[in-house]
Amino acid sequence: MDIDAIRKRFPILNQQVNKRPLVYFDNGATTQKPIEVIDSLSNYYSEINSNVHRGVHHLSQLATEAYENSRKHIMTFINANSTKEIILTKGTTDSINLIASSFAKAFIKKGDEIIVSELEHHSNIVPWQLVCEQYEATLKVIPLNDDGSIRVSELDNLISSRTKIIAVSHVSNALGVINPVKETIELAHKNNIPVLIDGAQAIAHQKVDVQELDCDFYCFSAHKMYGPTGVGVLYGKEEWLEKLPPYQGGGEMIDKVSFSKTTYNELPYKFEAGTPNIAGVVAFEKAIDFIEELGIKNIQKHEDELLKYATEKLLAIDGLKIYGTAKNKAAVISFLLNDIHPYDLGTIVDKLGVAIRTGNHCAQPVMEHFNISGTMRASFSVYNTKQEIDILIEAINTAKMMLS
Repeated sequence: MDIDAIRKRFPILNQQVNKRPLVYFDNGATTQKPIEVIDSLSNYYSEINSNVHRGVHHLSQLATEAYENSRKHIMTFINANSTKEIILTKGTTDSINLIASSFAKAFIKKGDEIIVSELEHHSNIVPWQLVCEQYEATLKVIPLNDDGSIRVSELDNLISSRTKIIAVSHVSNALGVINPVKETIELAHKNNIPVLIDGAQAIAHQKVDVQELDCDFYCFSAHKMYGPTGVGVLYGKEEWLEKLPPYQGGGEMIDKVSFSKTTYNELPYKFEAGTPNIAGVVAFEKAIDFIEELGIKNIQKHEDELLKYATEKLLAIDGLKIYGTAKNKAAVISFLLNDIHPYDLGTIVDKLGVAIRTGNHCAQPVMEHFNISGTMRASFSVYNTKQEIDILIEAINTAKMMLS
């Protein structure tokens, strides 16, 4: 791939931070947006702004067509069976909360069990804790290995006749570890247990085929794959979504409303109450176009090269320790340097024009496992380069001299 040509499509990368060229290594939090996505947002509001599904006039028809075309593209991108299986949400967190709430209403009773892993983002822990508190259920946890991978061998021991659902991440946002989700799904299905996959950190870095995975639910966000914020996707097998009650009430999710009884709309609209982020959904299709144009395998190869290069360079720094050393990883590196606080190092690195993430990365149980308060995290994307990694290494060494 021509990385220089790719970088030119991202206007934000042209700027300077503290009089230095921006080096953006916080892609795990959100990716930057190509000009096609930015233009799509502008064009929507300039040319076809209207509410969807509710009007016969020209602009409403244009908006509805663009909105539903994006849904169709999402369906083919993850190889879902039908657009009925593509629920458009506000993001991964919203998608997980939707399933946690609706699934609990239908299937969770006192004494039931839900399984998550120790590796999860708070968004795939707290919704299930709320369910357990409300329905007097029990939350069980798949433990971590020292390399940051989940101990799938323990899953057999955790599963019981009261286990109702398993929810695990595809890729750890804190460590970059790729979890054995296929193996987890197969084991769960042998016990007739559905599985939800938090795919927020996987979807932009590797091919996701929901039929091949055979997952029951898969959640992800547009903004982590070059698309707008405020747009998410919940994939659900049609057979499961038909069984679940609505998450929220309001316009669009209804069929007929009276004071005596309300009936609900068909899938996918049953779960899409109110006016959605229309412009964001329409622009999301341009982000998918961008990924498909480059090729997800090409993106993954480039990011793997960056991961390998950065790992070697970072480990050459005396006193630096990487957390998350499993063999299978996405392009994320979490690390600490001697006893330097992550915030202190991150602040100095920022002064040198490099954006990295510091803190617990919304994964406090992971930090507790390693007996640390947080890490510094560099996460890479298709527009990053080895030259930028060299700048990061230089910035870390400078910070080390200042703080030691």
